[in-house]
Amino acid sequence: MAGISNRSPLSLSSSSTSSTPCNSRSSVPPPPTFSTCIFSDVAGDVTVVVDGESFLLHKFPLVARCGKMRKMMRDVKDSSSSSLSIELGDFPGGPLTFELAMKFCYGINLDITPSNVVDLRCAAGYLEMTEDYKEDNLISRTESYLDKTAFRNLKKSVQVLISCERQELSETYKIPDRCVEAIAMNACREQLVSDLSEELKGRDCLEWWIEQLSALGIDYYTRVVSVMARTGVRSESIVASLMHYSQERLKGIIDRNCREQRKIVEAIVTLLPSDERGSIIPLSFLLGMLKIGITLGIEISCRLELERRIGQQLESVSLDDLLIPSVGREESMYDVDTVYRILACFLERVDEEDEESTGYDSDSTGHHHGELLKVGRIMDAYLAEIAPDPHLSLHKITAIIERLPDYARIIDDGIYRAIDVYLKAHPLMTEEERKSLCKFIDCNKLSQEASNHMAQNDRLPVQMVVRVLYSEQLRLKKALSADSEEGVLDLSSGVLNRAVSPRDNYASLRRENRELKLEIARMRVRVSELEKEQMLMKQGMMERSGNNGGTFLTSLSKGIGKIGLFGGENRHKVNRKSRSVSERKTGRKG
Repeated sequence: MAGISNRSPLSLSSSSTSSTPCNSRSSVPPPPTFSTCIFSDVAGDVTVVVDGESFLLHKFPLVARCGKMRKMMRDVKDSSSSSLSIELGDFPGGPLTFELAMKFCYGINLDITPSNVVDLRCAAGYLEMTEDYKEDNLISRTESYLDKTAFRNLKKSVQVLISCERQELSETYKIPDRCVEAIAMNACREQLVSDLSEELKGRDCLEWWIEQLSALGIDYYTRVVSVMARTGVRSESIVASLMHYSQERLKGIIDRNCREQRKIVEAIVTLLPSDERGSIIPLSFLLGMLKIGITLGIEISCRLELERRIGQQLESVSLDDLLIPSVGREESMYDVDTVYRILACFLERVDEEDEESTGYDSDSTGHHHGELLKVGRIMDAYLAEIAPDPHLSLHKITAIIERLPDYARIIDDGIYRAIDVYLKAHPLMTEEERKSLCKFIDCNKLSQEASNHMAQNDRLPVQMVVRVLYSEQLRLKKALSADSEEGVLDLSSGVLNRAVSPRDNYASLRRENRELKLEIARMRVRVSELEKEQMLMKQGMMERSGNNGGTFLTSLSKGIGKIGLFGGENRHKVNRKSRSVSERKTGRKG
């Protein structure tokens, strides 16, 4: 808190000059300082100490513009002293900003810039330099500069926001919030101008302000990007900014104990725009952020979000992308659990899109089947790569094999190779463990080369060797009888019907079911239309025929009854049967 004492006046540290001897060899006089320019004629009567630096000033200019100074001097008990000493603690911006504020009080020209406007505005608020004491005071002057100059220019707004990071008092006057809104609006405005400008058409969408935002701390950067997304800035530009920011702020060594790096990764993951199609955010960026996040130990929610986004485009990853080193207490070399969760996210996305696809969207099912085949090949290669790890548990490798459906593999050569490598690297496995692992190999889906290798592989259980030999016998018999499993010639159509995978068969049955439902709905609509037409005809005939309408309608209904809607012969038989019954009844009555 500021304190007042009636001590002897202190001279300015910047203006304190020692007496120079007459024979001094210094020929160049020192440049005039703030104090020497003001106090050359009249001696000061108040000393203000700011962070240990003293300023010798006059009472009148201070009390004329500073409400705080006026109150402090008014509260002095001993007013008989000719000079006062005031100490200001925690002054915003320190001695340099105080000197600028005093220049303003003395009417000296003051240059307000984006770098010093925040300190000046906070200093003016601290000194209570309002319009109540003087028109066009420092508060109104700085606010005018912010509204009319700084906030109308994107670059200056960023500079102002950067200066807010070192001035906590700026939050009191809502300067950061106004800066953030100004930056977002200016970015959105420049985006619209670039869309309408002929000269900028075809240029990359990476705006120049992306590099400017990289100078912000993560807290202010998060606020800026959030408001940008709300105001309509392109998602591509936001992703480019996030990538550039992470590259600039995560340079060098990644320290697991660095809280700042962890905070940056978590904030960037939170700011990622929605990208269901996987076309905006590069896969390499997501994988890089996931590996850094695992090293830093980020929050589990952020980690799962990255895994979900990678799972949306798992078919595009490479083998090296999935080789994520394990961190922490894991004994295995690679983080298999993370890859398992990514695979689960991919399969969930495929199932959801299959359920949402329409009956006539046959391309989507084929597209997903192609993606499944790609993922199957990638996962088989991944399993073969991690299988030599002596610390890889049987449970983890089995979990990945079971999670991927059978129809994701046309040929089981890849999964056989991975299992064989695992058996070779783990010679102490029991017979039961070997059987449980080899049961995932379908001998009917092996190539000739893989079958020959499997028949001579002494690492496999004996039952597995017998199965592959039996499968080879069946294949040889079918080849000799010209009845191979690849296809059967349909003599009626002359078309070779290929073997259909279970997934394709399921998709075909779903389409046929939907078509049948649609046909039934159409028939119901047609029947309701015919009933409405019949009612209209009855009403019209009643109006025309009058009393004789009953006989006419009876004959008309008989005629309509003869027209079988779902088959005429059955209806004729029913009519004949009903007439014979009526004749018998009339005969009995007679």
